[in-house]
Amino acid sequence: MDVQNEAHKELRLLRERFRDAVGSSVASVDGLLIAHDARGVEPDLLAALSAAYLALGQQLAAALSGGEFVETVTRAANGYVGVYAAGQGALLTVLTGPQANIGLLHLEARATAARIGALVDRAHADRALGRIAAGK
Repeated sequence: MDVQNEAHKELRLLRERFRDAVGSSVASVDGLLIAHDARGVEPDLLAALSAAYLALGQQLAAALSGGEFVETVTRAANGYVGVYAAGQGALLTVLTGPQANIGLLHLEARATAARIGALVDRAHADRALGRIAAGK
């Protein structure tokens, strides 16, 4: 399974289902780009900033005994940035315009993040099993 291609397909489907999306990316939790569907934004920078956002969210959640990071949405003058946990190993980031329907953003992004998380986590597990089988 090619995680990058499958993740990119999910991002294209997200754009089709959620027309307010102006860009999206999937990054590893350490900020490495996996896939993107972002125009006008440097995808590697978006991946790195998403990972930094995750770190901040984790610290806030831990400080407030709130459990694991799940998602966060920031409203800016020109739109919204949503960052969603995608399994244990990835993040989905969605950029929107200022008139976006945030309820629909959550609905579509949460479902997309769950599918991408399953892809990434399964790929990590498969690699780990391969290393075990190889005696590494």
